Amino acid sequence: MNVFDRIYALHKQLAGARRPVPKATLEARLECSPATVKRIIRDMRLYLDAPIEYDREYNGYYYAGEADARFELPGLWFDAAELVSLLAMDQLLETLEPGLLSADLAPVRRRLERILESRAMGTGELSARTRVLRATARRPGSAFADVAGALAMRRRLTMRYHGRVRDRVTERSVSPQRLVYYRDNWYLDGWCHDAEGLRSFSIDRIQSADIDTVAATDMDPQSLDAMLGSGYGIFSGTAGQTAVLRFSAAAARWVADEQWHPDQAGEWRDDGAFELRVPYAASEELLRDVLAYGPEVEVVAPASLREAAAERLARAAAIYEL
Repeated sequence: MNVFDRIYALHKQLAGARRPVPKATLEARLECSPATVKRIIRDMRLYLDAPIEYDREYNGYYYAGEADARFELPGLWFDAAELVSLLAMDQLLETLEPGLLSADLAPVRRRLERILESRAMGTGELSARTRVLRATARRPGSAFADVAGALAMRRRLTMRYHGRVRDRVTERSVSPQRLVYYRDNWYLDGWCHDAEGLRSFSIDRIQSADIDTVAATDMDPQSLDAMLGSGYGIFSGTAGQTAVLRFSAAAARWVADEQWHPDQAGEWRDDGAFELRVPYAASEELLRDVLAYGPEVEVVAPASLREAAAERLARAAAIYEL
């Protein structure tokens, strides 16, 4: 952390605490020595007029003053995740069509706008000049409300589903487990009683959904994560293989800073290339992302993935043969 990161981290600890925060806790959460914590507190008092007080009983620090008049850092104090979350909520609420929730959501939007303005030096410039762009988003369709309702009430769904891969419509009985918002689109993880297995459904492909009176079968979160969370992307499963991807020196400058998977590993090569290792279960989504780099990437292993990439590239090249 640099000094600004630590000031921001210290502010979050003190602003969110109901009682003084012990010095040892601050040292651990700010990842710094006792002397550094004292120096940050001194600088905040001196340069930012932060009302930080020491409490002997707790051997810790707190913000003095009333709860509704808590100290706020001047200027722009967001981290990237907080900023994109606030702006995304604000812009999504702006595009929401008038409906039953309009009156309830109006105060929420006003509060978001006040937060954005108060943390951006009192102007509306940040919100007005920042855009959260949604790429390849598909409308979730009319079944979304019934899917969410069944999930909340823990009831089974009887639904007609048009799968893209086989291009056919099937009727399924599904116990919904969780909604997933991934790459600007909504998916349902559910236990399919017809296939007797866990499946991910693209909600925009659900043609109709009826909430049953039968209680849904529940799966514990650990099982869901084990079956769907360890592989690559939404079409994951238990990761049984690891893709070895070698990116050219030109592409490496981007790929080395990206996170493709929580358990990935990367290594720079002497020629400037970057070798990325990504666990995966199903290859479909992984191949789409890899082949987007065209000649700037080589699939090194496993052999089956390399052959699949080569076959797709050969088919694509054949289209352009003169």
